Amino acid sequence: MGELVEFAANGGTDSGYLAIPRAGRGFQPGPGVIVIQEWWGLVDHIKDVCDRFANEGFVALAPDLYHGATTKSPDEAGKLMMAMNIDQAEKDLSGAVKYLLDHDAVTGEKVGVVGFCMGGALALYAASKNPNINACVVFYGIHPSVKPDLPNLQGPVMGNYAENDAFVTPDSVRQLEQQLTTLGKQVDFKIYPGTDHAFFNDTRPEVYNAQAAADAWQRTIQFLRPR
Repeated sequence: MGELVEFAANGGTDSGYLAIPRAGRGFQPGPGVIVIQEWWGLVDHIKDVCDRFANEGFVALAPDLYHGATTKSPDEAGKLMMAMNIDQAEKDLSGAVKYLLDHDAVTGEKVGVVGFCMGGALALYAASKNPNINACVVFYGIHPSVKPDLPNLQGPVMGNYAENDAFVTPDSVRQLEQQLTTLGKQVDFKIYPGTDHAFFNDTRPEVYNAQAAADAWQRTIQFLRPR
């Protein structure tokens, strides 16, 4: 359904996977959403998530924050994640937001953002830095070098988390929820019982949980639809 595109970012160009709702031979306008990759890179699973968003009427763009690199090795993924320049990643994401807002298929003056694992942390970070992001969905977000400016968040935050997550523990989720609530932010967090980190990723049968993934997906779609 989607295609690889290039857009201006960080003084140069970046690439990403763009999926647009189709209507006949043309496109169906819809709200924009930025999809941020896990630490594996811009892999087929993330492209499939963009396609799923398009099937729900969204214009979805997943920027390639590793600039072409992907891996199936956890050790290599960890190295790629830690080598990523966070400031550059934020500029890449800003370029992706601008590209969506300038696209003829995108309706509205702001976009949503959703991220998974590393991308979940970056989604919250981007939402705290970019006023053109008005809704943020975090799937079990983690990155040791990403420190979102929580007081600067401009929109509501949804979180989908796993009970048996050694990276993002339920205690850390509750602490973040309390921080956001204390700051007066609109928060909707859910911890799925009996699930593991990355329970949404259907290419990883060892952790995928179909029931939790389906529920989290419906929550996400409803949350990101324009109100």
